[in-house]
Amino acid sequence: MVAGVGWSADGLLFAMVLAMSDNSVDPSGNTEAFRAFTQDTPQEPAAASKTPLIVTGVVVAVVLIALIVWLVS
Repeated sequence: MVAGVGWSADGLLFAMVLAMSDNSVDPSGNTEAFRAFTQDTPQEPAAASKTPLIVTGVVVAVVLIALIVWLVS
């Protein structure tokens, strides 16, 4: 990185950035990188666990059965 330091017309100190390094490679920068980027297959996200759904269903069933038993008696 190259920077220059100077003074403005109103006497304030300022800095100019003349060049910045680029640490990332733009896939559209060349054909080979772009083709590799577009042909990369995205990985599937992990399947969500069904345990909370099953537990919730069991709890709801028990509460409904208890409610029905309480209403009948």
